[in-house]
Amino acid sequence: MALTKSKDIMEVLKMTKDEEVSRYMMIVEQCKEQLNQLEMQSQYIQAAIMDYNKARLTIEQLNKLEKETEMLIPIGGGTFINTTAKKQEKILVDVGAGIVAEKTYDEAIKKIDERIQNIEKSQARIDEMIQNIQKQGEDAAEKAQKLMYE
Repeated sequence: MALTKSKDIMEVLKMTKDEEVSRYMMIVEQCKEQLNQLEMQSQYIQAAIMDYNKARLTIEQLNKLEKETEMLIPIGGGTFINTTAKKQEKILVDVGAGIVAEKTYDEAIKKIDERIQNIEKSQARIDEMIQNIQKQGEDAAEKAQKLMYE
């Protein structure tokens, strides 16, 4: 059936425009969901970096011990135990896959620094993804808005 009336043609064009606006709005919503997921991953990564930095600082401080020293050890949930620590020759470090190995203080710090660098690379990739998705969402929102005002 051919469209002969200009009113019929306008209805088809309007429906197509509405569908296109809906498609752009769906893209905006998908971008929002992806951004939320990436933000959660970013927060997890930041917490991991902080955890490794605390471990590094603790190892550095323990390495400076020359005699038995009293200290508070955090055990989680804002809870601490008071204990006496003496310098050990080696410390235990998770080397991956749940395997723990004895390492010198310097080796442990090196391992932690490597982990921090790897995690920071992941953070940089996530930051880049966030920027790209934000741009996609902004572009889609702009196109939808432009179509609505045409």
